[in-house]
Amino acid sequence: MRNGSVQHRPFFRVLVANRGEIALRVMRSARQLGLGVVAVYSDADRDALHVRQADQAVHIGEALPAQSYLNIPAIIAAAKVSGADAIHPGYGFLAENEDFARGCKDAGLVFIGPSPQAIEAMGNKAGAKEIMKKAGVPVVPGYQGADQSDEVMLAEARKIGFPVMIKAVAGGGGRGMRLVTEVASFPDALRSARSEAKAAFGDPTVILERAIQSPRHIEIQVFGDSHGNAIHLGERDCSVQRRHQKLIEEAPSPAVTPELRARMGEVAVAAVKALRYEGAGTLEFLLDASGEFYFMEMNTRLQVEHPVTEAITGLDLVELQLRVARGEQLPVKQQDIKFAGHAIEVRLCSEDAAHDFMPQSGRMARWQVPESIRVEHALQSGSEIPPFYDSMIAKVIGHGTTREEARGRLIVGLEQLTAFGVTTNQSFLMSCLRHPGFAKGEATTAFIETHRDELLAPRAGAAFDTALAGLLLYVTNPRAPSWRSGRSLSATFPLPAKIEIAGETLELEVTRERDGSYTVVSDDRQDRFEIEQLDADTIRFRHDGVMDSAKFLRDGDRLYLQHRGIPLAVTDLTLAAPKAAAANGGDGKVRAAMNGRVVAVLVKPGDRVAAGQPVLTLEAMKMEHVHKAGIDGVVTAIDVAEGDQVTTGRIVAEIAVS
Repeated sequence: MRNGSVQHRPFFRVLVANRGEIALRVMRSARQLGLGVVAVYSDADRDALHVRQADQAVHIGEALPAQSYLNIPAIIAAAKVSGADAIHPGYGFLAENEDFARGCKDAGLVFIGPSPQAIEAMGNKAGAKEIMKKAGVPVVPGYQGADQSDEVMLAEARKIGFPVMIKAVAGGGGRGMRLVTEVASFPDALRSARSEAKAAFGDPTVILERAIQSPRHIEIQVFGDSHGNAIHLGERDCSVQRRHQKLIEEAPSPAVTPELRARMGEVAVAAVKALRYEGAGTLEFLLDASGEFYFMEMNTRLQVEHPVTEAITGLDLVELQLRVARGEQLPVKQQDIKFAGHAIEVRLCSEDAAHDFMPQSGRMARWQVPESIRVEHALQSGSEIPPFYDSMIAKVIGHGTTREEARGRLIVGLEQLTAFGVTTNQSFLMSCLRHPGFAKGEATTAFIETHRDELLAPRAGAAFDTALAGLLLYVTNPRAPSWRSGRSLSATFPLPAKIEIAGETLELEVTRERDGSYTVVSDDRQDRFEIEQLDADTIRFRHDGVMDSAKFLRDGDRLYLQHRGIPLAVTDLTLAAPKAAAANGGDGKVRAAMNGRVVAVLVKPGDRVAAGQPVLTLEAMKMEHVHKAGIDGVVTAIDVAEGDQVTTGRIVAEIAVS
């Protein structure tokens, strides 16, 4: 199969049709090659870092992706008005959109990626599987027919056998994907997958695949150029996932032998040559326990996890993309590729792991990253995390001579990173990295689901952290006696008397003793602290003979605290009104759990519902979230319509006890 021609000519200014950390990443390599860089931005990103660091920036529309980062005419117009002669799509948004690649070519712009024909051929999961089957690549059994009727889909699912996987044909990143374990769940899962696929990619078409139980997710990084050269850069293991979205990636894979690597790499390179593919691409496979691998899909773009490959090969993958797009030959041959050490990347996401990975948005009050480790991000203290885009806000990459060294460096790097103001998965990532199963290199795609309770369990030092939080709320309260070292008169200060931490409400009593130390009493626990130093953002103290420190930020009745790498958010409830039953919908009102867009209203006024029954679905940060009734009763009002954008806490449905 020929992929059509890719447009090659010199270019001098690159517009990055993306946002956030990948925009900055592309700009960095472009500037190293002496190229100018142009950013685009939506209303939500007007003050974003990628906008301020570009040579030029062009506004392309409103906050919703469909009105900005997915708006092809606006992006091409931005390139024209800024004088850019090439466009790099990054990943996500339009990166695998053949119409965008074709639009760039028609406008006389160099698209830094493969041809529109290659994107179209491999971007459709059903078509890609057929191409790979003809090329002799093993594929997962399934159904990818044109008949998408509910009846046919259910019948085909029965033929394949449960469990079965539903997948959107037009995209990736876990959107439009559902694992269905039984026949009864299939209709709802099919509707939800189609809805999510339509919202994310504009195409509700799905395919069905046999669900291979507990496989490894292995991908091969490939490159091709316009001179017929093709290489692979080894594999990445992306098995640790939540909601079918990658969370931890590493290279090389603990499960791949040199022989298996050579075999998978040979298959991947053969596919690239058959396609006459140009640029960066990734072939994704499922690897079962017996060592058999099955093709899933090809990503015709740069991957989020490309830094781990860069770390072990010493190559700059964005630079290679730019050179290939200029018509140059790949500067390395297969025999030149050497792998050095091991690298692991984690995706830091603005989400609440303890509440089903619910996306979080808001203001990042304090953001600090360690200098000892690679962190890809586009944040600074005060940055806004908007609710309209993917929840990933940074990538942290550890590299070492061995896997254990890389894992250790990554854990320390995460401990040193500070993200106050928006809930992230920082603690959850450390739990994953420290888990014995991951440490032994045994993680499959079932890792998080299998070990979820362990990974989310409160750590042993939770009681101490509560006492430390009480102390900090005491000494940073504007009505507390000012802290100073040395002896003082004994004084008990009543605030905070009640705090909320990790979803639990506790009462504390803090006393400053005559010798200048502090005693914190909670239930039957008593902790004694001696403060050695108290700065605006750091406290140094002694506890049980050990000198220790913690970072913190006081923001009104909120305290953000990070001790030994674990971030906590604490609320002073002493003067707060008692929480109503509204918190869990016990008052009959269903409230939006996050900023998002209504994608499905599942009930109507007059319907009788039971507690726990789904009533409405919101889409936020590219994922769907079902909202359920808090009580048994009758729906009296639906306060939103499909397509509405709602804010956190807004009443979306009302239920009355009947």
